[in-house]
Amino acid sequence: MRTYHDPLDLVRERSPERPVALVRPDAVAVAARWFQEHFRGDVFYAVKANPSPWAIRALSEAGVGSFDVASMPEVELVAQHAPGSRMAFMHPVKSRAAISAAYSDHGVRTFALDTHEELDKILEATGQAKDLNLMVRLGVDTEGASYSLSGKFGVPQHQAPSLLMAARRATQDLMGVSFHVGSQCMRPTAYQAAMAQASRALVRAGVFADVVDVGGGFPSVYPGMIPPDMAGYMTAIERAFSEMMVHETTELWCEPGRALVAEASSLLVKVELRKGDALYLNDGSYGSLFDAAHVKWPFPVKAYCGKGALSSDMKGTLKPFRFYGPTCDSIDHMPGPFWLPDSIGEGDYIEIGMLGAYGVAMATRFNGFGEMDTAVVQDAPMGSMFGLARRSIPHPQIEEEETRKVVRFSRPKGKAGQKRRRR
Repeated sequence: MRTYHDPLDLVRERSPERPVALVRPDAVAVAARWFQEHFRGDVFYAVKANPSPWAIRALSEAGVGSFDVASMPEVELVAQHAPGSRMAFMHPVKSRAAISAAYSDHGVRTFALDTHEELDKILEATGQAKDLNLMVRLGVDTEGASYSLSGKFGVPQHQAPSLLMAARRATQDLMGVSFHVGSQCMRPTAYQAAMAQASRALVRAGVFADVVDVGGGFPSVYPGMIPPDMAGYMTAIERAFSEMMVHETTELWCEPGRALVAEASSLLVKVELRKGDALYLNDGSYGSLFDAAHVKWPFPVKAYCGKGALSSDMKGTLKPFRFYGPTCDSIDHMPGPFWLPDSIGEGDYIEIGMLGAYGVAMATRFNGFGEMDTAVVQDAPMGSMFGLARRSIPHPQIEEEETRKVVRFSRPKGKAGQKRRRR
């Protein structure tokens, strides 16, 4: 991958015809170090958020040695780009072939489940192995999340005790509980509530957990969505963990995805046509802009003149625009609003920020589109939960004092990085 000081240098040198994923490995490293220092347990990166090889390598080089995988391609990806790492197969429904291959060929020992049928499948596919780490996925409340993930997975509370007892009997190694409070969780107290639910399930089952996995859901910063300090999430989890009915040796795990990679990538697209307030781009909802279309997130944007000038050199005041992608499907539409100079038009470029999570990971090849280039850039992301950006995300509809805010965090009291470990 070529390295550029910033996207403007890339536009001036290449005038790219295809979309370009602009990646910032240093931003991944900063987020990874923050989690390892402040989360008092083991950090598993949720590969689904961004399965790009560069992201896997950057996390591994920054010290992240554990990965949450959901499929055999993700298992093989981690094995290739972060060899020797620990993997947890946390998808609650897996094929027998995938379970067997993960266990036998890649040394995976941790498997999630939320039914007795899945437990039986795991045991049979591993030859009744006793060295398994079995994680029971619990259904929990997901208030405060932008994406609720409670509908598809998670054993209901009234069914949890019998499954917990069965998992406890099935392994001589670790048995734990896991859950997911939902993606882009805006309330630290959601983790406390979920952990209280998990504790009650364990008490009703009459078993102790060797692992409490609080899952993912840790947020990033987007226009109109400025989460509380990340340190507040760590404090809430630590407080709830201390109140759970668990052993002193019970391990604490988490599975951040978005929070580790969202800041680390943006997308450079080209304007193919302008129709009034609609800009037709060479990437869209079937590419990296799924969330912009289907969740209607107005990601931050920056314009570059096709002649290689900054947006400040473009004429006209900022105006709200909507985007259309390159496919022939009319739902390939991103309503925004995306605030750009009124003079923008065909041949100009737009950088769409904060797409490191669920951007390239969601891309398809519909209508023959979806191919993109990748380049490294060295400038700061458009916004940061970790104090990386020189400014926060600009958005004319956010109050001026909020627009200028850069989200920074202080070190929590106590020994940073202290972990609870099984003896």
